[in-house]
Amino acid sequence: MTLQSMTGFARTEGTSGRFRWVWELRSVNGKGLDLRVRLPQGCEHLEADVRREAAAHFARGNLQIGLSLSVGESVVEPVVNQAALSAVLALREQLSGIVDPAPLRLDALLAVRGIIDFREPEDDEAARLSRDADLRRGLVDAIAQLKDMRLREGAALRDVLLLQLGRIGELVALVESDPSRTVAALVERVAQQVALLVQGSAMLDRDRLHQEAALLATKADLREEIDRLGAHIAAARALLAAGGPVGRKLDFMAQEFNRESNTICSKSNAAAVTAAGIELKVVVDQFREQIQNLE
Repeated sequence: MTLQSMTGFARTEGTSGRFRWVWELRSVNGKGLDLRVRLPQGCEHLEADVRREAAAHFARGNLQIGLSLSVGESVVEPVVNQAALSAVLALREQLSGIVDPAPLRLDALLAVRGIIDFREPEDDEAARLSRDADLRRGLVDAIAQLKDMRLREGAALRDVLLLQLGRIGELVALVESDPSRTVAALVERVAQQVALLVQGSAMLDRDRLHQEAALLATKADLREEIDRLGAHIAAARALLAAGGPVGRKLDFMAQEFNRESNTICSKSNAAAVTAAGIELKVVVDQFREQIQNLE
């Protein structure tokens, strides 16, 4: 599976009968899949299809899906208000002995408010079904466009993250190969600290000194941190290779990277190791920032 980012935009448009439609899809970062659907009046029945189609292609991201629908050509037709016409004719009959009994003319009827209405023609069932089918095809195309954009950005993010993992690996190797980590350097450092302990208290016995020396050696050694960082790098590379919605897992890996980096800085007994640890923290922060864009 390939990686997807969570940001993207897509737009499709077309016509169906007398209607013109436009789908617009926008996607930004999100903890889960949050769909916000905006449909015009008369298209509410499509919402379930919209949500189902989006959920089939995306696992995370805040998605705004909107449909605009407009009439391509304004066509109206006259509609006779039969109730109003009957009322006017009945009134004429009632007043036939009082007012001029001349036949009613069409222009006189049209002048009576409410007799004739001009409305847009209503689509029949076949036209509505055809329009809905066109709208669904437009939605599928828009989702495909959005997914393609997210995939392209995901591929670019993958390259960036692999470069950052490579830099993390270089810094870990730099820490591991630093002269301060050699056995001789560790022994010398422990010997100096034990000497300080002896000078500070002549009452310390040999067993206590051995305990203190072992403790100092353990605190000074970065072997565990280096090994864990190596394992984290391998795990992160495996996740990037596997693809799919791995953003949350990589975010957890970034937290582990940061924890080990902090420990290296706190244990460091050499300026070069401290400098490498600080740069390691910077690269890990950049790594985690990029991960926030991944699905």
